[in-house]
Amino acid sequence: MPEATRKCIIVDDEPIAIRVIRGYLLQIGGFEIVAECRTATEAFQLLRSHSIDLIFLDIQMPKLTGLDFLKALQHRPKVILVTAYREYAIEGFDLDVVDYLLKPVSLERFMKAVDKFYQLTEGNTKAHTAVPQIPASILVKSDRKTVKIVLDDILYIESYSDYIKIFTADETIITKERISHIEESLPGSFIRTHRSFVINSAQIKSFTNEHVNVAGKEVPISRSYKEEVLLRFQSL
Repeated sequence: MPEATRKCIIVDDEPIAIRVIRGYLLQIGGFEIVAECRTATEAFQLLRSHSIDLIFLDIQMPKLTGLDFLKALQHRPKVILVTAYREYAIEGFDLDVVDYLLKPVSLERFMKAVDKFYQLTEGNTKAHTAVPQIPASILVKSDRKTVKIVLDDILYIESYSDYIKIFTADETIITKERISHIEESLPGSFIRTHRSFVINSAQIKSFTNEHVNVAGKEVPISRSYKEEVLLRFQSL
């Protein structure tokens, strides 16, 4: 990993897209997320007062598109485009972007794009974005003690109103926490399938339109999450 922390911003009008990029950045390390902007105008104002190394930029946004935003910048940071439309890639490369990511974005593809950024800015081809040697983890309160849980060990998380159960292959940890709050601290490889369930996509065995099998557990996919979940599954 590079020694210097790079400053970046995420510009996207879709909250789920921001969460995925944020989660991936937290997982690979090496970046400070200075801001998460919902509009290009907001990002434009921020760039006037902050020095930014890299922008993760959505293309289709209201009022001012990502490409028009880029054209308006006199001094551009490096840019990785994030889009649901493959046809914008050519125009993006004409604007000298680092790479473009097609939604839904997988972690592997994200890491390749970030590695291109490092190669361009450090002038070498050394791979920088391997998953950290120390496994990413979270700390939760359980039974009057603080428990460290390695993220890769989590199978799924189930909500029971004002507390949750975190299931791993070896144990079940109970903590007084809302599932929506802990979801915010998880990387993009974790997927909300139901108001009561978050799963680790690395642990998926199989899935249908209604359920996903995680280590033998049939986790439901609710109607309100189905479209987003199935799109995410396509990138696994």
